[in-house]
Parts: sequence; structure tokens; C-alpha cells
Amino acid sequence: MDAAGLQRIWYGGAAVPGWLSALVPVYRLLRWLHRMPYRLGWRRATRLPVPILVVGNLTAGGSGKTPLVIALVEALHARGWRPGVVSRGYGGRTRTPRLLDAHPDPAEVGDEPALIRRRTAVPVAVGRDRAAAAQLLLAEGVDVVIADDGLQNPALARDLEICVIDGERRFGNGRLLPAGPLREPLTRLATLPWRVCNGGTAQSGEVPMRLHGDRAVNLATGQVQPLADFAGHAVHAIAGIGHPERFFAALRARGIDVQAHPFPDHHAYVPSDLAFGDGLPVLMTEKDAIKCAAFAADLQWSVPVDAELPGDFVDALTSALASARAR
Repeated sequence: MDAAGLQRIWYGGAAVPGWLSALVPVYRLLRWLHRMPYRLGWRRATRLPVPILVVGNLTAGGSGKTPLVIALVEALHARGWRPGVVSRGYGGRTRTPRLLDAHPDPAEVGDEPALIRRRTAVPVAVGRDRAAAAQLLLAEGVDVVIADDGLQNPALARDLEICVIDGERRFGNGRLLPAGPLREPLTRLATLPWRVCNGGTAQSGEVPMRLHGDRAVNLATGQVQPLADFAGHAVHAIAGIGHPERFFAALRARGIDVQAHPFPDHHAYVPSDLAFGDGLPVLMTEKDAIKCAAFAADLQWSVPVDAELPGDFVDALTSALASARAR
């Protein structure tokens, strides 16, 4: 079954085939085996001498983790912290732990870590062994580590966890993979007091987050142009993210005539993907743009977004991290 078919089942109300339901116990078993060494004491989570903040979600696919990580890095840096980011580097070829340089190749280290490094300029480390990758950040002088994803990874001990929720799609049909989008049962929410709702309507106990983008950046020249300049005009819009329709809807809300081209999350673009041959501008997410920069053309534009968070949430989170550092 292709990704579009799964999306219809997970979020569109389509019936769950019996063979998908039959695979849910297999997924449960694999989850149990993954955690068993830690539950039985055969392995111990690595504890670092600095606070660890994990930003993740309960669903497969994107929910807005990366914009939140960038916003938290910027907020903590503004408050005098020296944050670093650790990630598995999903979609990249790198397997062993490594620090990213100032101009990382997303094909090597993954698109999301590359974007975080370029946007924030803070130390970023990737590797399948997140604990070993996080150790690399200590030599860079960081005093708080933010893990981009990893709620389901027990290898790295953490002080705080934030669950990001897609405010529009929520938890879909509420079923575990592969019959539904859930990586963990919804009962896990009870253990996650820090919950951020991206878009939609935040429910009780959730912190509202809004993604705001009002500019476009030309991939070839670096020219910055108000997004409002594209209103009333036809454009091609591409998005290889977990929920492409969110990007397309945001452009339409600004009066842009969107010809939508969704791609799979973490798609590895080639020039022909963007060759529409009609002279129209091509707008894309910043995550897509970082992978298209190698063959950038004048008609291609990135639309960066910034996560807007309540100030009291950031203050409370900072206070909690300070308490964790003092322990």
C-alpha cells in the first residue's frame, strides 16, 4: 500500500484492511523487545551532565517538531543558554556519530538536522546512537541538549519531554502502526505534561503553537521578497513533509493560486521534480529548499516559517531546565 492509501486510512476515515490490523501485534512485540533490555536492567540509559530536552510526537510523520526545536534553540540562546541539538539524522547516509559543519549536506546528515544547523548555527550532532552523538556536543560547550525526536528511544536519559501534536489531524484513527499513525498508545499522553499543539485548536493542557511565514527567499540569488507579492498569481508549490496540505493551505490563505505537488516526507529531490516548463514560480518549504539548493534556479523560492509560542510557556520551560541543571 502506498503512502496516500495509508493517509486515507489513518486520517481520512477509510476502513482498515484486516491484514494491517493483523500486523499491530507484531508492532507491539517489536516495541516491547526494543525496550526490554532497559526494563530488565540489562542496559541503562545514558545520563549526560547537562539537562536533556526531548521534542517528539506520538504519530508517524511530521507534526511540527523541527520548527519547535528551532524556536526553542533561539529562545534558550536569548536567555543565556548554550543549546545543542542531537538527532538520528533520518534520511541521511551517516550512521556513526558526527558533528555537523557550517554547511552540512542533507544527503549525508538528513534534511532536518541540516536545516536546524543552518538556521541556528548552534552545535548539531547526528547518529543512530543518539547517546554517543549527544556526547559530542559536550566538547562544544553546550549546557542543554535538545533531542529532535526520540520520545520512543530509551537510550538517552532525559529531564523533560515535549510532545508535539498536529492540531488539525490530531491522532487520526487512534490506532497503533500500521493500522493507524500511533507510535505509542494514547495512554502515553498521561506521562507527558508538556504538550504543544501545532495549529488547529489546542485542547486542555496543550500549549498553542502557530507557524508564521511572511517572506520568500530565492534559492539562486538569496533575494528576500514579501510572500504577499505572490498573492493573486499562480505558482507551483512543492512539499515533501509529513503533512503537505498544511503548507499548501497556508499559501492559499494568503491569496496565492497554488498548483500543489505533494512529495513523500524526506523526499530526495532531483531537478526534474521541479521542471514544470511553464515559467511559473516554484514555492517550497525550507526543509525542501535545503535539498534543492544544489540545483537552484531563479524561479525557485523557499518559504521559511517561524514557530510562535506563548511567552509564559518558554519561561516555564526555562525554569524547569534550570531546576534540572541544579540537580
